[in-house]
Amino acid sequence: MARAEKNAKGITSLRYRISGTVPGRGRLEAEASMNTQPPAMSMTMTAAAAQGGNGQGRRGQLEIRFVGKVMYVGGSAVRPEKLNGKSWLSAAPAIWGRGGADNQSYGVLPSQLQANPTAQSTLLTGSKDLRLIGTEAVDGAKTTHYKGTVNSRGLIGGRLDQFIQLEVSNPLTMDLWIDGNDRTKQFRMRAKHNDMFADAGDGPLDLTITFLDINQPMTIKAPPAKDTTPIADDAQKG
Repeated sequence: MARAEKNAKGITSLRYRISGTVPGRGRLEAEASMNTQPPAMSMTMTAAAAQGGNGQGRRGQLEIRFVGKVMYVGGSAVRPEKLNGKSWLSAAPAIWGRGGADNQSYGVLPSQLQANPTAQSTLLTGSKDLRLIGTEAVDGAKTTHYKGTVNSRGLIGGRLDQFIQLEVSNPLTMDLWIDGNDRTKQFRMRAKHNDMFADAGDGPLDLTITFLDINQPMTIKAPPAKDTTPIADDAQKG
């Protein structure tokens, strides 16, 4: 596991799959690609309520890209009236990065999903009850399966913030599958929704992230400018 943590730091590009449930979002399926230099990400997601956690969002597919610090959002889950006849919304960091922006109405994912999954895969190294489960096949690859729990006290910096925003309670249960090259092949995170904040119908956190391609050439491009419309900065209206 220590070798897998070390190898995670050398990943420059990654294609991965996400499946499971998120509190306030329900069931989701996603596939994403990311580069670390320069930083870029593309994610296509299908969720029960892709826009907002109150179940009032449009159902359908949502595509999110981060290129050159600009966020782009497109797909059938975006409300057509927001697009002004175009295919994509675009937002500069001043808008998507500000807590007061109406991000949820545009289907932006919780920060826990936007974060680098290679860093999340190393959380289990802080477990006090780590145990070996056995050898299992994941997507045809032979892996070693480990399991343990992590408390928020063992998480630092942004990694802790991600789970606070999801309003989940301790402990966070993790499963980790490491392949024959000492790299993470898959990990699963589970936690109960914090009852102090829970709304009716909110379920637990239960996400499985599977790494499909590591350090393979990939290109992530911004949509054509003619196909995008900027997200309005509500703070500057009027």
